[in-house]
Amino acid sequence: MFCHPQLETSHPQLETCHPQLDWGSQLYKNLLYCLLIIPKKYKVYFNHTLYILRLIFYKANLLKSFQNLLLLQNLYKLQALGFEYIDHFSVNKKNSFIKPNSIEELKTTINTCHLCDLSKSRSQSMSGYGNTNADIMIIDYSVSLNDDNTNSYYSGRSGEILKNMIVNVLGLHVEDIYFTHAIKCKPLNSNKPSSSEWDSCKNYLFSQMEFVKPKVVITLGEEAYKKVTSEEENFNSVRGHVIDFKDYKLIPFFHPNHLLQNPDDKKIAFNDLKTIKSLL
Repeated sequence: MFCHPQLETSHPQLETCHPQLDWGSQLYKNLLYCLLIIPKKYKVYFNHTLYILRLIFYKANLLKSFQNLLLLQNLYKLQALGFEYIDHFSVNKKNSFIKPNSIEELKTTINTCHLCDLSKSRSQSMSGYGNTNADIMIIDYSVSLNDDNTNSYYSGRSGEILKNMIVNVLGLHVEDIYFTHAIKCKPLNSNKPSSSEWDSCKNYLFSQMEFVKPKVVITLGEEAYKKVTSEEENFNSVRGHVIDFKDYKLIPFFHPNHLLQNPDDKKIAFNDLKTIKSLL
């Protein structure tokens, strides 16, 4: 883009422009400069183009003014209904979190939580299941529709796979494990939970970890790993590795749904389970 020095100051042809338009625009300055320097025989065509552009800019400004007028009108209506203007607010974020005195008290808090819209679509909150003094804590990312309908932590085919791995490879019962979710309620319409919904739940999850004090934390799938650790590493590069996280040993693990869809990865999962067992 180019601009002639004459256009940095006042010019007779600039003074005829419409006062409501932003003639400080670099584009329009360059067009006017062309009008000053092109041969006279071409000016009629250029003037026509310039006139069309002026009409476009003018209508755009009128539309913007009309939209602002409608917005202002709606704001006055809300004010008349008793609403007040707030300069800034954060969605689904509490300024402080008071940790409950026990995991039972925490469970009650989770079951009666209404910090986000998921409380409207759930059948119940999934506050956690199993041994509250377990050596292993399993963290799934979100509650499935099947989990919510049956109020079960090992529902469906994926739940059966997980139970078989716990019993047959780790040599434990499901009651020996503490199983919980990062997001405590079923997502609306089975959508992916939002970041603000995770912000509402994360203090519950970290409090559970502090109460249970497991030796090993297993995160199921990529989303659970990334939310719990706040890391963005490639999941395949960390899966099965022992990671120091807070006071725990954390191991990212395949989600059972992934193993249903990719049965060849069960051999890899078996080796990861042997790693987990060696830490107990």
